[in-house]
Amino acid sequence: MTGDQLFIRLARTASRFTGRSLSFVLALVVVVAWLASGPLFDYSDTWQLVINTATTIITFLMVFLIQNTQNRDTEAMQIKLDELIRVTRDAHNALLDLEELEDREIAAFRARYVALAQLARERGDVLGDLTREFDPPRR
Repeated sequence: MTGDQLFIRLARTASRFTGRSLSFVLALVVVVAWLASGPLFDYSDTWQLVINTATTIITFLMVFLIQNTQNRDTEAMQIKLDELIRVTRDAHNALLDLEELEDREIAAFRARYVALAQLARERGDVLGDLTREFDPPRR
């Protein structure tokens, strides 16, 4: 098993665990236990440092976990959307790799679709197909 495969497996497992209500309850119990232990440790600097260090480390690791999960979900959704565009008759295939375009190119597509939406609202034809009136910009 490669490092990437191991990370993906670990991230997927951790994501499933941390996304459950049990994980929230467990974190809440830890915080309450920490608060309750305050008088035992005279609310010392060390007592505060324990929770600060623990939450910082967990937050740091969770950032990578969340980013990995978000990247995988976005990639899967993009592939599904690309397939829907590909198989839809009269769809503009130029939209298939839209996420790979430069910001100015995406802005040009967006402006055309905003114009289509405005035209549809003006005509009262919010369900009609007006895409034939504007061709997306060509690359």
